[in-house]
Amino acid sequence: MNGRADKATTTRTRLERGRSALGPALELVHTGRAPTRAVLTSELGVTRATAGAVAAELEALGLIRVDSRPGAAAGSQGRPSHRLSVDDTGPVVLAAQVHADGFRAALVALGGRTVATAPGCVTVSSDPAQVLGAVVAEGAKLLRDSGRRCVGAGLAVPSAVAEPEGTALNPLHLAWPAGAPVRDLFIEQVRAAGIEGPAFTGNDVNLAALAEHRHGAGRGAAQLLCVATGHRGVGGALVVDGRLHTGSSGLALEVGHLTVNPEGRPCHCGSRGCLDVETDPLAFLDAAGRDPGPEVSLLQQSRDLLRTEYGDRSVRAAAEQLIDRLGQGLAGLVNILNPDRVILGGLHRELLDADPARLRAVVADRSLWGRSGSVPILACTLDHNSLVGAAELAWQPLLDDPLAALT
Repeated sequence: MNGRADKATTTRTRLERGRSALGPALELVHTGRAPTRAVLTSELGVTRATAGAVAAELEALGLIRVDSRPGAAAGSQGRPSHRLSVDDTGPVVLAAQVHADGFRAALVALGGRTVATAPGCVTVSSDPAQVLGAVVAEGAKLLRDSGRRCVGAGLAVPSAVAEPEGTALNPLHLAWPAGAPVRDLFIEQVRAAGIEGPAFTGNDVNLAALAEHRHGAGRGAAQLLCVATGHRGVGGALVVDGRLHTGSSGLALEVGHLTVNPEGRPCHCGSRGCLDVETDPLAFLDAAGRDPGPEVSLLQQSRDLLRTEYGDRSVRAAAEQLIDRLGQGLAGLVNILNPDRVILGGLHRELLDADPARLRAVVADRSLWGRSGSVPILACTLDHNSLVGAAELAWQPLLDDPLAALT
């Protein structure tokens, strides 16, 4: 009797241990860090049998696929390990983004893959409920057309989002009222559309950094600093050991209000010469002597100008001016935060591509102890990374506990 009870206890313990590993295992496959069962076994620190059971359960839940007969690589010896990948037919989440020039809705699968997208390049009204209703309606249509199961929704906005209230404190380029309850409004619209699963809201650059850390240029970084322009303004984010550093109330890393030119342009925050107004697309167009047009976004106009007219003296001078001010800001951030990688998005990515040596030299020249100048500065690699990051918010409950999220 005792032997039977001991065996039952051992079986129950193994089962509980395996279930507790479901979330970490799914995250490893989701982020591409466990392409095989052998790697999964090593990363989880479990036995091969336990890793196999975990993979089998995730496959049964419709989340991953296990290829038990992978082809061996040329010249390799021994039996190849089972290959793991996300299930292309599995559930999706609704991702939404609002910016100064419109909005975009998308369905995103595990692995950060965009399944369908619906851009909405419209004038963003001053009523956040109306805008969020429109973007959710586009997402709901995508879901109906796809027939896929939705397990959550995430929204990226160009504003600091205060916690725990979920309010947009400074939607400066949207004409929304300060303190707009964007999280509650988004949840209301998601529920009204009949979309299942929890709904989340976050700052667009924070979410871009999270997406790049899991699926893009930030993979493998322990302390990842992201600085990026949106369609207007500049934002920053820090990912530490895989998690966003948001501070005590969600407002950390408002790097756009770091002064880089004390005699510069007045900023919305009341100061002068902030990164936000000295290194964003409007600042670049102004410095190059170009009048912004209404046809496409300021960000796209700036990109086109850099790519097609960089040989023009005024365009090159404007780029060098922004690079110097961006480098000054990055040097201060690197000296304070000591990241092991810096990634740049939006117009800043284009500036890095235009003259990487100049930007890195500015940062190195202002580095402390000669160390900050050696930090890698890379371009973001994901298209629509804020959208992918919004999806990551929605995926998090599933990554934390797949069984609970699906049942």
